Amino acid sequence: MSGMVIIGAGEAGTRAAFALREAGFTGSVTLVGTEPHLPYERPPLSKPLDGLVRMKAICSAEALSAAGIDYLYGISATQIDAARHNLLLGDGRTLSYDRLLLATGARPRRLTCPGAERALDFRTFADADAIFSRVMTGGTVVIIGGGLIGMELAAVLRGKDIGVHVIEMAPKPLGRAVPPRFSARLQARHEEEGVHFHLGQGLAGIGPDSVVLADGTVVPGDIVVSAIGVVPDIGIAEAAGLSVGNGILTDAYLRTSDPHIFAAGDCAAVAQPGGGHIRFESWCNARSQAETAAHNMAGAAETFGAIPWFWSDQYDLGLQVTGLPQPGHRSILRPLAQGELEFYLEDGRLVAAAGLGAGNSLAKEIKLAEMLIAAGINPDPADLADPAVNLKALLKSARAA
Repeated sequence: MSGMVIIGAGEAGTRAAFALREAGFTGSVTLVGTEPHLPYERPPLSKPLDGLVRMKAICSAEALSAAGIDYLYGISATQIDAARHNLLLGDGRTLSYDRLLLATGARPRRLTCPGAERALDFRTFADADAIFSRVMTGGTVVIIGGGLIGMELAAVLRGKDIGVHVIEMAPKPLGRAVPPRFSARLQARHEEEGVHFHLGQGLAGIGPDSVVLADGTVVPGDIVVSAIGVVPDIGIAEAAGLSVGNGILTDAYLRTSDPHIFAAGDCAAVAQPGGGHIRFESWCNARSQAETAAHNMAGAAETFGAIPWFWSDQYDLGLQVTGLPQPGHRSILRPLAQGELEFYLEDGRLVAAAGLGAGNSLAKEIKLAEMLIAAGINPDPADLADPAVNLKALLKSARAA
């Protein structure tokens, strides 16, 4: 029997399966996942409780059953026959589909230096369990990569009194995703907490109890964790003849080059109005794209236009970014009692905002900023800079206009 088949049981794939039912689709829905667990959320993996890694399920087995979703776990999808609308599984079974969703996610980027096999990845529940089961209070962990994942892990480890060295090839951590003002503040906070940074450094090799940098510096470590980013998992799509680049290329409806196959989540590179494709990596994006893809698989014609948003918790600081801040944007700073907001204008139009403050204290302001971005306003920069000017009032004025 044909129906909807989803490859990938992460946030995007699982959310899409339920969204199909919510959209009124009554045919068969099959969710294929490689891991031997119920679908789970990745953010809690970096926040163990009492030394144990938490597996926060996205849904229960009962919820899957109640929704009529056939969940095949611990099984890989090995080949797509697009002409016949068939999917071959690793156990030899073949599934037929009317519509297929690729939510294959991403996999860790691999180190290439001598001894790279000694480094542990930090992506799945098994990865997190391997790391936290081996760390000892008073030990030392070397984290290769100063991006969001590496920095979040460093904060958690320092909270357990574990020594941390962060090695980053760029001249500063958090360079790609985080605005410079806030990346500098977060680095300073890490240094206050005792994290040692080795910036602008490549690797010569990884030994059994240390990492050797390109300049010959030896960094001791009981465990080495590789956190140098991820690459989209596009192998099965490429083998099927679908258009790929930095991800599986889709149109604004999340359709691939085959109109019967869609893609969503970390693996999808979505066409942009101004040309080119962008791949977004965040929990929020996975959920948003999943819903759009599911609706369109069920017969709708929705374009994906959600504003990017992500957050990161490091120590008692909470970072949130909405939109895509770029170096060429005009920035407007708004100081607040609980932190700072920074707004970003392009040709006078508000296109992005970021905030760093205590815990979740700036969540309301970031949400209002996201709504202001969606309204397409050209605000007075003085209003954005003035904490006395209420963002909700600006939004109300924009909507009235």
